[in-house]
Amino acid sequence: MLDKAAAILDVYRPDGGSFRLTELSSRAGLSKTTTFRLVGELVRLGLLDREGEWYRLGGALFELGSLVPRRHDLRETALPFLQDLFESTRQTVHFGIRDDRDVVYLERIHGHDAVPLPSRIGGRLPLTCTAIGKALLAFSGPELADAVLADPLPQLTSYSITDPVRLRTALEQIQVSGLAYEEQEAALGVSCIAAPVFSGAVAVAALSVAVPREQFRPAHLAPAVRTAALGLSRTLRPPAAKG
Repeated sequence: MLDKAAAILDVYRPDGGSFRLTELSSRAGLSKTTTFRLVGELVRLGLLDREGEWYRLGGALFELGSLVPRRHDLRETALPFLQDLFESTRQTVHFGIRDDRDVVYLERIHGHDAVPLPSRIGGRLPLTCTAIGKALLAFSGPELADAVLADPLPQLTSYSITDPVRLRTALEQIQVSGLAYEEQEAALGVSCIAAPVFSGAVAVAALSVAVPREQFRPAHLAPAVRTAALGLSRTLRPPAAKG
């Protein structure tokens, strides 16, 4: 029964939203009777909220998600650096980690006039379509990169990189410079610059700044992005072993 309840919750991936009971039944591949019973239990437990005929994810899921140790600790540690980065650039700042072939966003800081973006806290986007994702992919080992490049590459806009040779070249450049770029590959009119965050030799996260395409000045943004990533990496550095 748990797998059927999980199938209902999976309907809300990756963007959340609201669904009627018939939609949940169809998308989860369950009978209407089973869906009705399970949705009622999920509402009772606070995992779903009901508004008339519509059901959306409940507050209990957010509370549980915020308690996931690794993600919670990373976000809390990163937050001062992300706030400093926002103050120095006044542009949208992202912080994310890799989950398989996606980047999952743990934090997003933006002003009142932020450019519309497909990212959201807790949401995910393909590694290959985002600056954060490419920064993570470049430092996640050759096995993952080879596997990603061997399959068709996802395309979110007409600017998304779908040529594996071109993407491999970009990853090699990221490994040299320590900076990743995105040019309207996840959303039209938006460009990003990102840098990986390390804990020792392992890239555990990445942070980025997203700006309107016409305002994108990589040379101007790079020092602030590097400084934030390096500062956070130093904080996450494992303590030296005592001899």
